[in-house]
Amino acid sequence: MSSLIPYADEESEQFLELKKHYEQILKIIEPNPDREGLQRTPLRVAKTLLDFTSGYTIDPAAILRSAMFKEDYSQMVIVKDIDFYSLCEHHMLPFYGKAHVAYIPNGYITGLSKIARVVDAFARRLQVQERMTSQIKECIQETLQPLGVMVVIEASHMCMQMRGVEKQNSITTTSDFTGAFNRQKTREEFMNLISRK
Repeated sequence: MSSLIPYADEESEQFLELKKHYEQILKIIEPNPDREGLQRTPLRVAKTLLDFTSGYTIDPAAILRSAMFKEDYSQMVIVKDIDFYSLCEHHMLPFYGKAHVAYIPNGYITGLSKIARVVDAFARRLQVQERMTSQIKECIQETLQPLGVMVVIEASHMCMQMRGVEKQNSITTTSDFTGAFNRQKTREEFMNLISRK
């Protein structure tokens, strides 16, 4: 879990409002909403939702700028297999998987952990996988101004597994790229490197 993810403030107006709404939801769907096992459920769910959407309070570009270093290195930098969890904005059910991120520096590099933190910042919002892929790419491109960026995300979507078509083993893959990654050879190098175990 990223240390940049803030804990929910149980005294905040936002938290108290969410808790109140979850109390109402329980009264609608549960025949006995006051039973012991449910007494703290609205509190727990409100806290969980605020944690899952805490990316709205984080500036991903600031994460990269906090560890930006001048460096004469212009080969591919890859951070692969970054675990993430997000919420689908259509059903508010989780989707989760791995992000693979590469960039080719153009005078500046960033701390490797910052790439993973950027993924977290965008994942912890109501999302669609396609937009999240592009947001990560654009943030790195605009902040570091590298020669190119490529992002590949592979994810399982609970909205497809638990409901609707109920396909438990389906994986969705999205990609986006800029600059040097417009060259097929560069993209192939990246794909070969992330596929190695």
